[in-house]
Amino acid sequence: MTDAADPAGPPSGLPFVKGHGTENDFVLVPDREGLLDLTPDQVRALCDRRAGIGADGVIRVAPGTLAPFFMDYRNADGSLAEMCGNGARVFTRFLVDAGWTGPGPVTFETRAGLRTAEVGPDGDVTVGMGPAVLGAASAAVVGGVRYPGVAVDVGNPHLVCRLDGGLAELAALDLTRAPGVDAELFPAGVNVEFVVPLAPDRVRMRVHERGSGETRSCGTGTVAVATVALGWAGRSVGSVHVLVPGGAVRVDRTGQDSSLTGPAVLVATGHWTGT
Repeated sequence: MTDAADPAGPPSGLPFVKGHGTENDFVLVPDREGLLDLTPDQVRALCDRRAGIGADGVIRVAPGTLAPFFMDYRNADGSLAEMCGNGARVFTRFLVDAGWTGPGPVTFETRAGLRTAEVGPDGDVTVGMGPAVLGAASAAVVGGVRYPGVAVDVGNPHLVCRLDGGLAELAALDLTRAPGVDAELFPAGVNVEFVVPLAPDRVRMRVHERGSGETRSCGTGTVAVATVALGWAGRSVGSVHVLVPGGAVRVDRTGQDSSLTGPAVLVATGHWTGT
């Protein structure tokens, strides 16, 4: 990584880096001085897959107040988000590759609190995700079918729904529209995961993210799913491998805390000349 990604670079456009974690992709905007004010319109334009760069969300890499860095995550529709697990891995990869931090653990701020992450010897990134708290029973409605589930708080809201019809039922779900959910239980919206258990420590899922639609992966969603899947297996701690359309990650749960391990790849740098 060179200083082409530095906000003090050429004035011909907004410097950016494109990256993904299990194909959940992001535009990272370095803002080392913390002076950039990204508008919702700019975020939507950056995420536009036809007229912009294309991404599931935008991450402004900024200075923090309680830690050296702040992960300012925005959904593709321009709305603010508390936390993004895949984004946190890509954020960490950028910090290390750009030389903003050295090897070893790095702590940064999110709207869900402080998180610590580290690039492993195999290149995968592990992020401490904090507690995942089980909530009320609820349901999601897709195509007129009601899928029972349970709410999970991972610093942002999730609804995990188990499918008993196997992989064929999972593949057939139409997630081009947001699932119907209980607006009183989820007044700010919710990320909805649909899950098929494959083994006590292995599941496959699809996800509809609030503000972004269906994505290839959702890091906080995999933590929510793993927490519920451990309960299905009669456990409260352990490891769960979560398969998503964009790849696979591992969630480790120890007591109330959990961690997320998976790939994080930076694929391009450039300057955005839009408005």
